Amino acid sequence: MVTLVQVRTPAPPVALALESLAVAGRRLRRLRRAPGRLVGIVMNPLVSMIVLGYLFQGSLAVTGGDYQEYLFAGVAAQAGLAGIGPTAVAVATDLRGGLVDRFRSLPISRPAVLFGHTLGDLAVGLIGLAVVTVLGVLFGWRPDSGPLSVLAGFLLLAVFMYAMLWVGVLLGLFSRNLETINVVAGLVTVLFSFLSNAFQSVDRLPGWLRPLAEWNPVSAVVTRTRELWGNPTATGGGFPAEHTSLAIAVSLGAVFVLTVILSLRRYRRAAS
Repeated sequence: MVTLVQVRTPAPPVALALESLAVAGRRLRRLRRAPGRLVGIVMNPLVSMIVLGYLFQGSLAVTGGDYQEYLFAGVAAQAGLAGIGPTAVAVATDLRGGLVDRFRSLPISRPAVLFGHTLGDLAVGLIGLAVVTVLGVLFGWRPDSGPLSVLAGFLLLAVFMYAMLWVGVLLGLFSRNLETINVVAGLVTVLFSFLSNAFQSVDRLPGWLRPLAEWNPVSAVVTRTRELWGNPTATGGGFPAEHTSLAIAVSLGAVFVLTVILSLRRYRRAAS
């Protein structure tokens, strides 16, 4: 007599999580062969700390505190922006290299591929953020708040970093030309960084640019991070600066929701 044993398959959310982690592990294994991704994430903030923190700090000085302490939150946010390009290139490379066709023959859900990409790159970005933090301490940054507030600031930066990775996913899905991706990603990084209060108060910008800078998600994230760390904050900024939590929910939430929805739709078309 043969007894049949029914094998229960994981529930869809569990299966999606496991499959996403498997793809993320594949991304992390690539880091050993291509450590340049981590170097790229660290270099932009490092250059900003050197150039802005030392060479130009006299012209960009803020009132009510040390500029190095003011600068670091913007530099840390720049580490999140630096992940857009590598993620976009990785997604485009996988599409061009036929990885989608190979995944199509495997029992793996399509969203798991994109979620795995972003989770793997988030781990790399957090390593880069840790390196940037050590460099920031060496350059003179110090938090002036309790451990929980400091941790909350880094958690907010991690959320921001993850949202920006989906911008990279969307860019890689819509443009498979690697040269175009590098140009657009660099442009996004520069615009998001300098059209914000990351390095100077938005009051120094022309009047027609201030609304863009005020509602830039970087401005809201950087302002709230400075508050959590007890570092000097920028003057001005209008409604978003006075209600940073609401500004983060609106601006960063909109970026995250739109990029995830559009990316999943675009990927389904590419994989069909």
